[in-house]
Amino acid sequence: MAERNKPGEPGRGANVAGSPLKDQAHSYFAHHRRVARDSARRLWQQPVSSVMTWLVMGIALALPVGLLLLLSSLQGVSAGWESSARITLYLSDDTTLERAGKIQAELSSDSRIESVTLIDRDRALAEFRASSGLQDALDYLEENPLPHTLLVTPQDSARTAQGVETLVQYFGAQEGVDRVQVDLGWLQRLNAMADLLARAAWVLALLLAAAVVLVIGNTIRLAIESRRDEILVAKLVGGTDAFVRRPFLYTGAWYGLGGGIAAWLMLQIAIWWLSGPVERLPPPP
Repeated sequence: MAERNKPGEPGRGANVAGSPLKDQAHSYFAHHRRVARDSARRLWQQPVSSVMTWLVMGIALALPVGLLLLLSSLQGVSAGWESSARITLYLSDDTTLERAGKIQAELSSDSRIESVTLIDRDRALAEFRASSGLQDALDYLEENPLPHTLLVTPQDSARTAQGVETLVQYFGAQEGVDRVQVDLGWLQRLNAMADLLARAAWVLALLLAAAVVLVIGNTIRLAIESRRDEILVAKLVGGTDAFVRRPFLYTGAWYGLGGGIAAWLMLQIAIWWLSGPVERLPPPP
């Protein structure tokens, strides 16, 4: 005869209250671990197909990232040369040294200008004599042909291609300034190339991202076709859609992880290979 519980005594089933939920959670996570291991094992059993898929994904991920890194380097080089921009003003031959000093003072008061250095014609001739090696030829000159020169360094806020171009137009309109010299053409071309490269990188990134999605989708589709009978059996015994879908989600995750590692390795190799020539580039003056 079964033993009855005494009045007021909790039933034996109360000792395991809440355990079904705990067992369900344990079973859920155990199934995730098992499916993740099984998905990795299936990829390992097909090394050629898996490696080729990883390489395709790695290339698709590494190309746009590499272009963006190159763009960042170009922008850094452009910024470095912009920060060293200096404008040379050649004054008219009839400009006296006193007038040159007044022009220097007027330009120094401009908030866009950091400093203005005056090089008088005698100092310019002495420097040219010392650096050119034409001392004997210069001795035959009856007068100094060099003009007074102003070296203008813009403020940081004006050290851009557009800012320097604005200053060049301003200096050219000043009385006593005969010629303004600054090389902005190559800097403008570099900025245009950087902008073009940025747009090309984003377009390429979108196209290759779509290619990655298509590659993974096609790979998963083939995996589903090869396991169609297994899926039908799982559905017949009561397997939910999430249960059936889980192995393929982990397969896609493993493909994504492998493709990311392949892309990282490709970028590291490319950076190592290019580091030598980059280090030999001369710094901005």
